[in-house]
Amino acid sequence: MSERSDAPRHVWVDGRLLPSDGAHLSAFDRGFQLGDGIFETLRVRGGRATELVEHVRRLRRSADGLAIELPADVEELLATGIDALVAAEGHDGPDGDVAVRVTVSRGAIVGRGLIPADESTHPTIVIQAWAVVPPPVGHLERGLRLIASSVRRDPENPLATLKTTSRADYVHARLEARAAGADDAVFLTIDGFLSEATTANIFVVRGSELATPSLACAILPGTTRSWILRWGSRVGLVPAEGWLTTRDLAEADEAFLCSSVAGILPVTVFSGAPIGSGRPGPWTMRARRDREAFIRGDADEDDGDEDGGDTDGGEAGGDTSAGRPPR
Repeated sequence: MSERSDAPRHVWVDGRLLPSDGAHLSAFDRGFQLGDGIFETLRVRGGRATELVEHVRRLRRSADGLAIELPADVEELLATGIDALVAAEGHDGPDGDVAVRVTVSRGAIVGRGLIPADESTHPTIVIQAWAVVPPPVGHLERGLRLIASSVRRDPENPLATLKTTSRADYVHARLEARAAGADDAVFLTIDGFLSEATTANIFVVRGSELATPSLACAILPGTTRSWILRWGSRVGLVPAEGWLTTRDLAEADEAFLCSSVAGILPVTVFSGAPIGSGRPGPWTMRARRDREAFIRGDADEDDGDEDGGDTDGGEAGGDTSAGRPPR
């Protein structure tokens, strides 16, 4: 197989910048053996890492959930590594636009078993970078087509809100979407409420309300999700977090997905039926423009929150994340 001309040339592994086509990990690494790891994906635009503090905060939270011990200076370590890798790839100029993935595994354990008691571990930390590819024109002009995945999310699962490298459920859901001729799939909880898409949080616009599934719906607390909730308050919408149904999605005026790298993408079809007008809505496209301006550094976020907001949600609008859904 011929090498892609746009393939990354370097990777950063445990403090070292290495050629991307080399051997980097032990076959005994837990990430390879068991998917025993965590990760974050963020955008670096013009050499500036977007919301690095928030991503590191969530990385620490995921690490704590799996008892993976991160270095005390992990934020400084990652900032230095990202800068070195982006520069090595030639994307550190003002027009550079890069998707960066930080992956942390528990490390290499030679013994068998889930957690051998007699072996200490040192986490493996890897940084990768790819040039951001703009979304297909059709995704912005006609919007995305969603289906509901057959995979159900359990809000009581303590792993549901951790960003782990165990992604089989997500791969399966995306395969379901492909087989159905859709662009993505949305998960439902075991009670049938909306959760999230395979790589993004979901929002619906209903009149002046900007609604998204509660954190209690087995979702990842997305950094872009938190930004959107604050943005909604600033532009005159009423943010709300709660228990949404597939009917709420189907009968919305607008819907969109949001993630750190892809940004905001319109959703115009669910289960074969149009949402609203069947075209990307004005609030959706404004959100995309404003988010892209924020990532470029063209717009300052003025939300009155000195530390940039809590990436674990609940900072805007009505949050009904506590307790079980209404019956």
